[in-house]
Amino acid sequence: MGDISKDINSKFTSTKLKALINIKYTSNWLNSKENDFFKPYSISPQQYNILRILRGAKESVKVQVVKDRMIERAPNATRLMDKLCDKHLIERERCENDRRVVYVKISKAGLDLLSTIDDNKNLSFLDNLTEEEATVLSNLLDKIR
Repeated sequence: MGDISKDINSKFTSTKLKALINIKYTSNWLNSKENDFFKPYSISPQQYNILRILRGAKESVKVQVVKDRMIERAPNATRLMDKLCDKHLIERERCENDRRVVYVKISKAGLDLLSTIDDNKNLSFLDNLTEEEATVLSNLLDKIR
């Protein structure tokens, strides 16, 4: 098991400060793992998030709805969707009544990609947690927010 004190060769003035630094350190570590995981699929974690939102919506939704539901509020969400469109993973259409409104939906290719990603269970670092520990961790993180 890792120990943040050893990993970054540091001592902490309080356990709460240690927890905060550990959350930030772990967040960066997870981001790196996540980027490595999605690299073979030629998408970013943010693009994956968009695809999952659209799969869950089951129908066309406004671009703003996607932006509001994103885990990581990406100021470049429109650019991310442009790239997904270029890869034929999502489809866009303008509202006939209001040309400023754009609707997006996941394409068949996007659904197929998500299915392939879902089948890849390469998240072995999560095996270090029991179901009960995962619940406790999630509840603690909710409590912080």
